[in-house]
Amino acid sequence: MEFLTEYGLFLAKVATFLVAAVIFVSIIVSATQRDHDDHEGDGELKIRKLNDQYKRLKESIQARLMTDDEHKAWVKKKKKENKAEKKSAKKQKPEADAGKSEKRRIYVIDFDGDIKASDTDTLRRSVSAVLSVADPEKDEVVVRLESGGGLVHAYGLAAAQLDRIRAKGVPLTACVDKVAASGGYMMACVADRIVASPFAILGSIGVVAQLPNFHRLLKKNDVDFEVLTAGEHKRTLTVFGENTEKGRQKFLDDLEDTHVLFKEYVSERRPDLDIQAVANGDIWFGRRALEVKLIDEIKTSDEYLIEACERGEVVSVSFQRKRTLPEKLGLATSSALEHSVWKLLSAFRNQKMQ
Repeated sequence: MEFLTEYGLFLAKVATFLVAAVIFVSIIVSATQRDHDDHEGDGELKIRKLNDQYKRLKESIQARLMTDDEHKAWVKKKKKENKAEKKSAKKQKPEADAGKSEKRRIYVIDFDGDIKASDTDTLRRSVSAVLSVADPEKDEVVVRLESGGGLVHAYGLAAAQLDRIRAKGVPLTACVDKVAASGGYMMACVADRIVASPFAILGSIGVVAQLPNFHRLLKKNDVDFEVLTAGEHKRTLTVFGENTEKGRQKFLDDLEDTHVLFKEYVSERRPDLDIQAVANGDIWFGRRALEVKLIDEIKTSDEYLIEACERGEVVSVSFQRKRTLPEKLGLATSSALEHSVWKLLSAFRNQKMQ
């Protein structure tokens, strides 16, 4: 009994801490949201040369596998190669200044989607930056895409940003390592080529809408809820009011029309796809997706980019908005809270196993 009492007090303290932390985070998030509009344009473009990154990784492991004598000889050889590269770069510089450089570039843009496609703004800026310098004759854009979909209008705008690349005639490749479903696949299908890992989730070409209805609960407690509209279809289904068959049918008609638009969008960009066979809302894993032509190749993004390093200079492009102080505090608090929760759950599980 003494143990149960102490354990109960411990849980009460933890619950109090969690509630206080949630309130604190909510206050910070609210302050962040107010400041967001004022800092909308603040940020900077981040450029990373992935060739150098992969090269350093390779050289690092090579160096660790060598003997001391082999390593000394290797370092000496690398110094000579670096000098030769610098001399070659100096010779090529006048040609580059004259706009005669034949170097091919592969620009890499990342998109990590949530239900609101919140990454669209950074995608827009990154695309604008790339299109200002990309050469359709020799360059390529690769988008590393991860998204399970979300709001139709949000993902429609995100897909439209990728359409800008296609409209300029710059070859576009979409790499999917985990998931590109629903709105995520709407974005992926814009690419000239879709590459996915063996168990990536693709497809879900469908539309879904769901909402609770509390009308009977309100009616049971003698609470009236009125919806006043001007226009026959201004409101079809409601959360609190009584829904009618007419309103329900109109809502279904709207969903079906959205689905038709989705299918047309995919068909225009992937004409070889049997849209009627795949546009049933189902999903396919990578290998199965290849069989039904939802994708063009089975390969991870790492494989694709390492091979791309042999074809040209691979450059990662991203736009990062400067975080305000409330945002920084919010991220730190959120991380600490998450760590505490997982630590508590792990301790509880270990105690239960004992």
